[in-house]
Amino acid sequence: MAVLDSHEEEQLEALKNWWKENRNQILGGILIVVVVMGGWRGWQYYRHQQSVEAATLYQQFIQQLGSNDPKRINDAAAAVMNKFSSTPYATRAALLAAQVNEQGKDKTRAKTQLQWVIDNAGEDTLKDVARLRLAAMLLDEKNYADALKLLDAKHPDSFNGLYDDLRGDVLSAQGKIDEARSSYKLAYEKIDPQSMYRNLIQMKLDALGTAK
Repeated sequence: MAVLDSHEEEQLEALKNWWKENRNQILGGILIVVVVMGGWRGWQYYRHQQSVEAATLYQQFIQQLGSNDPKRINDAAAAVMNKFSSTPYATRAALLAAQVNEQGKDKTRAKTQLQWVIDNAGEDTLKDVARLRLAAMLLDEKNYADALKLLDAKHPDSFNGLYDDLRGDVLSAQGKIDEARSSYKLAYEKIDPQSMYRNLIQMKLDALGTAK
């Protein structure tokens, strides 16, 4: 591992602290956009093909999101997940409920819901979203081995940048600076040049300093 001078160590520590506080919020926002945009056509198909009850339950869940009441939100999500587990309604309800629980500090429930999506989602995109969210939570818990295992899962090329960036976070947290730098460089190359997220990756590369 390359040796950092005191200035580089201060930069790295400052960025680590900032990213730890903001990572899940930033990543969660990006991934929710992926869920909404990437799965819209499939959601529209099921909206017309599935029963009226499934659509009604999902709509009730969406309404409960505005209540800011975790119990009501989780109960509504569970109703969709239990009765219509094979539909995109269920996996989207689980993902959104997991985000609520993560923000509300109910990490155990959030992780259970994310694992449910990984195990049950019919759309690969939703599985990838859940893996990234769960890996970020495991990183917070310093469960680096399981986080990396999730990030090693097969995924479409469109997710490469996000997977490589989060892998860089895990490796950096482990003190594997050279490996983290390599992962960030891969992420930087694969993220859309017009994306603000790319600037964040550059910040993390700058904080690591140059290779010795």
